[in-house]
Amino acid sequence: MLPVLAILAVLANGLMAGVFFAFSTAVMQGLDAAGPAEATAAMRGVNIKILNPWFLSSYLLAPIASLATGVLLLMGDGDATAGALFVAAAVVYFLGAFVPTAAVNVPLNNALEAGGVDWAGYSPRWVRWNHLRSLACTAALVLAAVGLHLS
Repeated sequence: MLPVLAILAVLANGLMAGVFFAFSTAVMQGLDAAGPAEATAAMRGVNIKILNPWFLSSYLLAPIASLATGVLLLMGDGDATAGALFVAAAVVYFLGAFVPTAAVNVPLNNALEAGGVDWAGYSPRWVRWNHLRSLACTAALVLAAVGLHLS
C-alpha cells in the first residue's frame, strides 16, 4: 500500500505542477493576446470547467497522499529522510499552492465572474500568484520524487 500511495503523491504533484505551469507559460499568455473581452469570456468558461473530478482529485490528492506517505514512513520502519521529504512536499504544496488558490486566485476568479474586476486588473495579479503555485507544486514534486527514490 505504501508504494502505491507514494507513487500517487508523486503523480498528483506532477499533474498539478503541469496544470499550473501550463497556465503560466501558455494559457494566460494566449488569453492576454486575445483581448480583454474574449479573455474574460474564455477564463469564465475555464473557471467553470476546471471544477471537475479529474482536476479536483489531483488538487486534493497531492497534499493528502504526500502527508499520508510521510506519516506512514515516519511511524513505520520506513526511511525517516524519505518520510520527512514527503511531509515537506505536503507543507510546500499547502503553503505554496493551496493557500494562494484560496486566498488570491479563487477570489480573483469570483471577482472576474461578478464583473468586479476587469481583465487588466485580473490577469497580471492572477498570473503572479499562479507562478508561485507552479513553483510550489514543482518543488513538492521534486521532494516527493526524491522521497520515493529513498523509500
